[in-house]
Amino acid sequence: MPPFLAYEDKDPGTPATYGRVPLVLVHGHPFDRTMWHPQLTEFSAGRRVIAPDLRGYGASPVTPGTVPLSRHAQDIAELLDHLEVDGFVLAGLSMGGQIAMECCARFGDRVRGLVLADTFPDPETPEGRRGRTAMADRLLAEGMRGYADEVLEKMVAPYADPDVKAHVHRMMTATPPEGAAAALRGRAERPDYRALLTRVRVPALVVVGADDTYTPVSDAEAMHAALPDSALHVVEGAAHLPNLERPEEFNRVLAGFLARLDG
Repeated sequence: MPPFLAYEDKDPGTPATYGRVPLVLVHGHPFDRTMWHPQLTEFSAGRRVIAPDLRGYGASPVTPGTVPLSRHAQDIAELLDHLEVDGFVLAGLSMGGQIAMECCARFGDRVRGLVLADTFPDPETPEGRRGRTAMADRLLAEGMRGYADEVLEKMVAPYADPDVKAHVHRMMTATPPEGAAAALRGRAERPDYRALLTRVRVPALVVVGADDTYTPVSDAEAMHAALPDSALHVVEGAAHLPNLERPEEFNRVLAGFLARLDG
């Protein structure tokens, strides 16, 4: 049976990849796997890199209603089972980072390293739950374009490269409103991952854009303090998507982290 999720699986299958841990990339909301294009391009020459479209995003099927983070994590586990990938480095950005934390809770024994970018582990507040529910209703009623126009220069900095802005806007407007709304409702019900982070026993990398207003540097510092074995890197000149806004720097830091795990 084919996997539920659409995905990109870059596997060079050359001797250079032997001994190198596969890299799994989990995108944020409301994007798709093309969010990771600079990383797919950079790292697939020397290791297997897998980037799925989450349920309700990109080319993956939509499940209306509510899709909790646990469902996203189960989808990823089933995809990796299908691809016969056991151990891997798991990287997630924003909502993808929270899904990565849920993956650690459910099958952390398979995770060899953890990358958390522009995300946070706290549970949703009552005000946040109301806001996400209201936004889900709005997206169903109005579609994605108005929302995309409003948040573009918070997702990426106002001074970001125009091509990056266009890519981010294109991903947001292409997302099915039903998929985005279902994920928003599910994310509103997320658990508290703060205690989980203190139990992560594999190396971790925390990355954040210096100008991120959704998940500010203080959130990244708190995760860095909670994780037993972690490094923190703040990307200057970037907001919520430093992997796209400053890909060379993001890739350099990620490459150093992966080299440690390969060794």
